[in-house]
Amino acid sequence: MQLKCAEDMIKLAEEWGFLPLFANEINGFSVEEHTPASLWFTDLEGPWEWKGPAAKSGRCVYGKFFGGKAGLVSLEIFPEFANYRRNGYDFDSRFEDGLSSYKDKEVYDFIDRNGSVLSKEVKKACGYKKDGKKGFETVITRLQSQTYIITEDFVYMKDKKGNTYGWGVAEYSTPENIFGYDAVTSAYVREPEESKEIIFRRLRKVLSKADEKAILKFIG
Repeated sequence: MQLKCAEDMIKLAEEWGFLPLFANEINGFSVEEHTPASLWFTDLEGPWEWKGPAAKSGRCVYGKFFGGKAGLVSLEIFPEFANYRRNGYDFDSRFEDGLSSYKDKEVYDFIDRNGSVLSKEVKKACGYKKDGKKGFETVITRLQSQTYIITEDFVYMKDKKGNTYGWGVAEYSTPENIFGYDAVTSAYVREPEESKEIIFRRLRKVLSKADEKAILKFIG
C-alpha cells in the first residue's frame, strides 16, 4: 500500500492498530516505508503535513509512543495500549506511589489543567528556558510513551501578512480531555498483562512475518 494523503495514513493506522512514523526493526511497519520518496521534504504535501489532520481526526491518537519516536495508535486499540503502558495507573496514583517525578507531574498538571496547550507555552509555564530547567523533551516524551499526554495538533505560526511559516508547533493535551475519561480507561477492567496480550495478538495478525521478539519489543 502506498500512502498519498492523510486519509490513507489514518486508514492504515485503523487497519493495523499501530503505525510508527519512521522505519524500525519490523520491516514495512511505518509511514516512511509506505510513502513515495517524492512526498518527503518537498514542496508537495506529505507526512509532515498529514500529522496534524491525523492527530485531530478523532480516529487515532498521535504521540511519541514507540521508543521515543512518533506514530499513530487507532482509537479502537488505544484503551488497551493505555492500560498496559500505564500499568493500570492514572497519573495522580502513579505520582502518589512514587513512580513519577515532580518534573513529570508539573508538566502533566499544567497540560491537564489547560486542556490544549502549545509546547512553547508548557515550556514557559514550567520554567524550561535558556537559563532555566533542562530536559523538557525527556519529560514530554516519557509522558507520551506512558500515554498520559498526546499530541492533539500541530499549529503553524503566522507572519504579519498571515502567511504560515516554519515547522508546526506541537499542541499537547491529555487523551481524557479529547476522548473522555471513560473511553480512555475502558480497559482498566483488565490486568495490564491481559491488554498486552490483546495488543500482541492484534500485531501478530497484521505482521505475520515479523519476529515475535521484535513485536514484543515494539509493544514495550
